[in-house]
Amino acid sequence: MVFRFSLASVLSVRESIERREELALQRVEMEVARVKQRIEELTDELVKAGDAREKALQNSIPAYDLQSMDAQMNSALEAKQILLDTLQTLQQQRDTQMKVYQAAYNGRQVLTDLLEQKKIEFKQEQEHLQQKRVDDIFASRWQRN
Repeated sequence: MVFRFSLASVLSVRESIERREELALQRVEMEVARVKQRIEELTDELVKAGDAREKALQNSIPAYDLQSMDAQMNSALEAKQILLDTLQTLQQQRDTQMKVYQAAYNGRQVLTDLLEQKKIEFKQEQEHLQQKRVDDIFASRWQRN
């Protein structure tokens, strides 16, 4: 007799849902990492621009050069603030997606555990039937003698 799990199709659906949610979580994680990297790059640019501005102030420079430096720094600061806001939103999305993935994982895990339990029960039943057959054969031979 072959083992058949009556909920195999449900398990298959749950596995695909779990995989889909895991991929969605990975996409959000990659986006968080990308934004964090860009924030670090902008921070480095701001430090370099600040150092360059301080160095330029030690020398006499035209006002339009100083204004240009300030405008670049302000632009970088604005971009960094936008990225920080985006990062916060992405982290909230990640937390939400983690909960969705965890629910999908738990749903699949319940069915996987049930499958394993049913396999063990099936194997035990098969072993019991096999032992019964052996006992019946032994008993019939015993009665002949």
